[in-house]
Amino acid sequence: QVQLVESGGGLVQPGGSLRLSCAAAGSIFSIEDMGWYRQAPGNERDLVATITSSKSTNYADSVKGRFTISRDNAKNTVFLQMNSLKPEDTAVYSCNAHIRLSTWQRVDYWGQGTQVTVSA
Repeated sequence: QVQLVESGGGLVQPGGSLRLSCAAAGSIFSIEDMGWYRQAPGNERDLVATITSSKSTNYADSVKGRFTISRDNAKNTVFLQMNSLKPEDTAVYSCNAHIRLSTWQRVDYWGQGTQVTVSA
């Protein structure tokens, strides 16, 4: 069994910063792409940023230059550093990981989500 455990959400003022973490735990053979997604009330879940196992990154246009995704492969953990936060960044942020349980079994996992609220 594999779980993704997120931490780091909360309330922050506009212009502030938060750092999200997501650790994968369980019977893991290897982890391929990892990423962060967000969903605001009434909206669909949108991609925020992704990172490959070789640490190539991809960002949504709305967060480029403000957010940075990184990962620690030794600890099976992905991070999202969020700077210059805006009220429109308010959402539930969820991490995602493509995990190989064996050489032939690949499963898509999601974290439980963490609330990020940007408000004065």
